[in-house]
Amino acid sequence: MESLASLLGTPLPLIQAPMAGVQDEALAIAVAQAGGLGSLPCALLGPAQLEAALQTFATLPQPVNLNFFCHTMAEPDAGDEQRWRDALAPYFDEYGIVPPPMSTAGARRPLDAATVDLLEAYRPRVVSFHFGLPDAALLARIKGWGATVLSSATTAEEGRWLQARGVDAVIAQGTDAGGHRGHFLSVDLALQTGARELVGMLSKTLTVPVIAAGGVGDRADVQALFAAGASAVQAGTAYLLCPEATTSPVHRTALQQTERAAAITNLFSGRPARGLVNRLMRELGPLSDLAPSFPWASQALAPLRAAAEARGRDDFSPLWSGSRPGTLSGRTAAQVTRDLMGVD
Repeated sequence: MESLASLLGTPLPLIQAPMAGVQDEALAIAVAQAGGLGSLPCALLGPAQLEAALQTFATLPQPVNLNFFCHTMAEPDAGDEQRWRDALAPYFDEYGIVPPPMSTAGARRPLDAATVDLLEAYRPRVVSFHFGLPDAALLARIKGWGATVLSSATTAEEGRWLQARGVDAVIAQGTDAGGHRGHFLSVDLALQTGARELVGMLSKTLTVPVIAAGGVGDRADVQALFAAGASAVQAGTAYLLCPEATTSPVHRTALQQTERAAAITNLFSGRPARGLVNRLMRELGPLSDLAPSFPWASQALAPLRAAAEARGRDDFSPLWSGSRPGTLSGRTAAQVTRDLMGVD
């Protein structure tokens, strides 16, 4: 089985996980220059932002992974939105905030043909997906210019599905990974396992390389995942405290609170994601039918999040985190990359 490092031409078998809201190009470039595969989350980028990033990356000798979502875009529902705003009303009152008008601005959107048109002009070497794969015609265009294609699986069934549709490597996203769960064949979270177990299952059944995502906090974690059958690892939380990350002050503080519990929640976007428990999760329950379908939950929360963070509070902030937060605090992205890979 070909390793990820060989497949991509990167010196190290390490991917920096794409993390929307806590990074920009700087983190991706720092990891790439240190020998790993830097990544940029693109689901929230408009065409001008994406093209600016593509222009920057085109000047680099190293590849950078561009990550896109592939969810089916739910139509906003006025009834769902009103129920959500009613649930949030006590918080708006507490902060003296007038709820903003209902809006679809700034929502996470799936890859579309116009975006592929833009990508094709630059032909990025690595493209990855979350929540499955894009339409077959779009995927064929991306593979047609020679891009290496990666996508996340949360179960063995999803891994087999991805391989059958031509991905070059499968990212085994365990329940110990921070951020949005990448499931797309079933919404049953009980089917999902930790990274080490999932890697073990996938590496025995797939012929493409398996990348372990989840529980990557230090070199020992990496070695354990390699021993389980991973060809490479994808680390996200380990980079959140780096100076190159744009992680908010309240998020940085929370990641260093060793007693802080974590849970999978749908409150911040409408789709299950793993983060540190805060006030909203405690008071509404981490998984709730009150939240509108993905991606519409975040718009109403935005002014509450801003007001609380201005007071140094994380009550309404998505504090995405895997199971190993804070283990490499105080290090640059290059140092984290080298520490995880065990190189000087």
